[in-house]
Amino acid sequence: MIALARLCAEDLPKNAEPNPAEVEPPILPGNLVPEESIKSQPASDLGQLERKLMRAKENAAAAERLFKMGVLAKLEAENRAMRVVKLEAELAQARLATAQLQVDQKQQQFSAGEIARTELDLAQMQLTQAKQAAEIASANQKKAELDAAAINLARQQKLLALGSGGKSAVRRAEEKLAELKRASQ
Repeated sequence: MIALARLCAEDLPKNAEPNPAEVEPPILPGNLVPEESIKSQPASDLGQLERKLMRAKENAAAAERLFKMGVLAKLEAENRAMRVVKLEAELAQARLATAQLQVDQKQQQFSAGEIARTELDLAQMQLTQAKQAAEIASANQKKAELDAAAINLARQQKLLALGSGGKSAVRRAEEKLAELKRASQ
């Protein structure tokens, strides 16, 4: 029986696992995206981001009510509010990208003599407004993240003092706060 097991073992390949670097998935035609659809994508993203933002705002408002009733934890309510801030920043960035595409298109049309200078100026003004909105949203997001990290640190320290938290959680919260402070400066 032992000899039979040895004979069967010799038939098996030595390395049953293929090298992960050697395996490459095939390119499927469905995964290829034409260049034209990439340029038109931000418009569809804007609508989707706006819908996500509206749902996030509704969820944040509901979370605040549920927290006051004692059904939901304060941390969950804070996380939902943070999601609203992040989505607002994403939406502002998407609007900025869309405005940039419009300016590029208007510039090409103006160079070809298809549109008047006023249309190009209007698109550039909209781009400037989108840049300002994106900067404000980004600053709001950074401030909210910094505030959330400070609140988390205070929460972890309080849990440690009560005996429910760990020193490692406090250390991670301190590191996160310090990292965000360095990034904001």
